[in-house]
Amino acid sequence: MAVKRNRKRQTTSLQERLLAAADIARERARRMPAGTARDMLLRSAKQNEMASSLTDWLYPSGIQRRGGR
Repeated sequence: MAVKRNRKRQTTSLQERLLAAADIARERARRMPAGTARDMLLRSAKQNEMASSLTDWLYPSGIQRRGGR
C-alpha cells in the first residue's frame, strides 16, 4: 500500500519563509552563550538569507512566477 503524501498549499512564498527562519535562528542564537551550537544557528541564518536572495536573481521583477506570486 502506498503512503499518501501530506500535500499542503503554502500561504507564503519560499523567500518569506526563508527570511522568517533566518530571523528565528538569529534570535535563538542571540540568547545562547558563545559556542558551537550558537555558531551553527548563525550559519543556518546566513544560509537561509543567501538562499532567499537567490530567488531575486532567479525571478527578475518583470517575469511573473508560477502561481501569480
